[in-house]
Amino acid sequence: MMSKYLYLAIFSATIALAGCSSDYVLQTKSGEMIVTKGKPEIDKSTGLVTYKDAGGFKHEINRDQISNMVEK
Repeated sequence: MMSKYLYLAIFSATIALAGCSSDYVLQTKSGEMIVTKGKPEIDKSTGLVTYKDAGGFKHEINRDQISNMVEK
């Protein structure tokens, strides 16, 4: 039988890992709101912003189409 200390350690590790990545909200110039999973990456050479959606799928959008990017 697992002790309550082991359960507490597992629970604490789960909370710590969940808190490591912050979600962001991208607002496009057309008014669309995009919620990302994790921090989007900006490629300065191409001007593309790469992000993952809530399902974990990768997407790219041109930086010129984004009017605002904030941490959720």
